[in-house]
Amino acid sequence: MSILFIAVLLAAVLTVIAAAIAGIRGRGARAFRMLRALGICAGLYLATAIVVHFLLPLRVLSIGDAQCSDDWCIAVESVKRPPPAGAEIYYDVILRISSSARRVTQREKGLSTYLIDGRGRRFDPAPEMSHVPLDVLLEPEQTVTAIRTFRIPADAHQLNLVVAHEGGIPMHWFIIGRSPFDKSTVVRLE
Repeated sequence: MSILFIAVLLAAVLTVIAAAIAGIRGRGARAFRMLRALGICAGLYLATAIVVHFLLPLRVLSIGDAQCSDDWCIAVESVKRPPPAGAEIYYDVILRISSSARRVTQREKGLSTYLIDGRGRRFDPAPEMSHVPLDVLLEPEQTVTAIRTFRIPADAHQLNLVVAHEGGIPMHWFIIGRSPFDKSTVVRLE
């Protein structure tokens, strides 16, 4: 997480505690002013996060480039595409999930993968229970391979893989440079 976000969050918590103490001591007007200032600052922070989001370009990675969250990383290792058979094409995307942490086990929760084509259509992986989950618990410095199979119509072109957080509390929305309207990082497959 961003150091700025952590500092702002800590300041907000301390402000709420100070306002509560002021309110308990009978200084309601002071507590209200503190909470109003906090609300204004929070609004400015979120507005800044949204403006920065719209100024940042879409991040495009190549096969082999890692997307990391602290010591946890995921990368597209390779793509296997057998010759088309009919109206659909099968893509096997081999993902490398790794941890560079030296002492702790870790995982990244709430992840999903999907493909998007040049027309913005979304293609989710085929549900197969034998696949390694994206939130696999990694031992220190461990690397695992996960495969996702996608069935794509033959008319789909300019395919990109997206690894996105789609579950849990979306804390990344509140970090400047990210937002609820986040342009996801994509990995160019073609």
